[in-house]
Parts: sequence; C-alpha cells; structure tokens
Amino acid sequence: MKKLLDSLFTDHPQSVNETYFEHMGQALYFSFNMGIGFFVCLCHAFIPGAFEKTGSQMVTKLYDRMVQNRMRNQAKQNISLDNTEVKNAS
Repeated sequence: MKKLLDSLFTDHPQSVNETYFEHMGQALYFSFNMGIGFFVCLCHAFIPGAFEKTGSQMVTKLYDRMVQNRMRNQAKQNISLDNTEVKNAS
C-alpha cells in the first residue's frame, strides 16, 4: 500500500527535485495558463486576427519556465549533494 501511495504522490515530484506541494503549485500554475491558452487558441481558430501571437508566446513562456525550473532544481540538488559530501568527508 505504501509503495502505491509513494508512486502516486511522491515518486514523480522527487524525480524532478520538488516536494509534493512545490510540484502541486507548479502543476496548478501550468494548468491555469494552459486553460487561458486553450481559450485564446480557440478564439484564434474562429477569428484569425485575434490573438495572433498570444498562443505561441504562452507556449514559449511555459516551456522556458519548465526548463528554468528544472535547471534551478538540478542546481539545488547538486548543492545538497556537495554539502553531503563535505559532511561525510569530515
């Protein structure tokens, strides 16, 4: 049972170096912005002159945020590993 709960709630956030709540916040941010992106792309489908660049700009912004967040968390993990190595060397 614990293995199932871990796989559902903690394994993935840990794999991207986030806590459960950090990951929840990121996922909610993305879902909100993707909802807005859906709306602007839907409007653009029917009215091509509306939101001409908004959808692609939102995709780029979300992608950049995801990559930057991944790099920031990787750096956080590297610092944590470095501190552990220093403690073990002492």
